[in-house]
Amino acid sequence: MNAAKRLEIFRRLHEDNPDPKTELAYTTPFELLIAVILSAQATDVGVNKATARLYPVANTPEAIHALGVEGLSEYIKTIGLYNSKAKNVIETCRLLVEQHNSEVPQTREALEALPGVGRKTANVVLNTAFRQPAMAVDTHIFRVSNRTGIAPGKTVLEVEKKLLKFVPRDYLLDAHHWLILHGRYVCQARKPRCGSCRIEDLCEYKHKTSDD
Repeated sequence: MNAAKRLEIFRRLHEDNPDPKTELAYTTPFELLIAVILSAQATDVGVNKATARLYPVANTPEAIHALGVEGLSEYIKTIGLYNSKAKNVIETCRLLVEQHNSEVPQTREALEALPGVGRKTANVVLNTAFRQPAMAVDTHIFRVSNRTGIAPGKTVLEVEKKLLKFVPRDYLLDAHHWLILHGRYVCQARKPRCGSCRIEDLCEYKHKTSDD
């Protein structure tokens, strides 16, 4: 895919949704961090239901740490893998209090040192909370990048690096949200909704298959 096509793809995505947002509910970088940790192998809707119960009671590192693993588990037990997630969140809160003055760090290295925080989670926080040009590649973004031809790659890291290189600079900060929403609602896994896609004429998927 050439640069002109990529530019037009992101121009249209921007035109349709000038101010894209994560579908996770949060009001502070800390709330976002915890929500993203909880969202692994879970839906944003499910996480939002749990944090809607949790955050009015505890939404700081000190307050959540005070709940303990068992106390926190009561709020998040509707989410998959809640036991291990509760342990990670409690330990992350302890480290934030002891090492970071209860503030969410703004570097990838410091974020990835927290339990339950991998590269993808760190990138979400850096991009969404702190508006850094980071690219969190989830299953939706991996699929869209490969299927459309925007940034094909065999690994998540390869796709991430290509997106950072190929996405036009003016659109880089919001590209994560546009791609994830496109993958969630239009370019779906089992059957992409090509007929209602804004970038169908620019996409390289239709040239590779005769199923449509």
